[in-house]
Amino acid sequence: MRGRLVVCLFLAAMLLVPVQAGDVTVMQDQQEDPKQPSENSTTLFLHHDGMNNAWTHFADNDTMDAEDGFYQEDIDNGLIDIDLRFRMNPELSKRLLMTVDGEVRGTLKMDLQGDWTNGDNDGPCNNDCDQLNVTILYGMNELYRYHHTSTTTGLQEIPISYRITEEQTEWDGRDGNPTVHITMKLRGDYRTNNVVFVSGDPASFTLYLGADSRIDLPIDEATWTEAFQAGEDPNAGEDDSPGFGLVVASSAIAMAAVARRADDEE
Repeated sequence: MRGRLVVCLFLAAMLLVPVQAGDVTVMQDQQEDPKQPSENSTTLFLHHDGMNNAWTHFADNDTMDAEDGFYQEDIDNGLIDIDLRFRMNPELSKRLLMTVDGEVRGTLKMDLQGDWTNGDNDGPCNNDCDQLNVTILYGMNELYRYHHTSTTTGLQEIPISYRITEEQTEWDGRDGNPTVHITMKLRGDYRTNNVVFVSGDPASFTLYLGADSRIDLPIDEATWTEAFQAGEDPNAGEDDSPGFGLVVASSAIAMAAVARRADDEE
């Protein structure tokens, strides 16, 4: 009977001692794709080949980028219609969890020439121009839309700032693939009447690539756990049923008490 008492007490002690959880982060020794997000890489960079292809990913350089490091359109006399969609390529392969009220921060480095303001009687725009618009999407969901009305002529950095809401926190792999959409309409009116007389100004749109145009995402640390990547609820944890171990331990203690009583009666 004394042996049974010892076993019961040992079982109770084991159940009451907290168990140190193992490492729940994603294996770090796996080869990370630099174009995918990781614990140390949470910034989207814009890329373009200088011709027809625009894309974004989490590496600040790409061998397919335009050699001069920027995308440019220009015209002497006429309208430039900018419509660039920087979709993540390769597609997002991980689930991402954003921090609620975390700040999305970004910078777009541009050089703008010409006219893009309607109705100010200070250029050739005639209700056919549009100022800079930036939209960030994840999958089919719109995260942020920004109409920038304070662009100036020449080289400048356009700031981006937005706070994540509770409904925008989960980006589910390819279904949450991010896109940065940039639109703008600029007009030039440069004319030459002869070799001597010229009038107006040409229009040009230049967007610098890589580290010069980027979006920093407030990715929560829980993203990198194996549980979240496996599709589990990020708010669920090992403390969801905190009373279970205590109940079992109490049962073991009760068994020990019964065994002790039986020992005493003998």
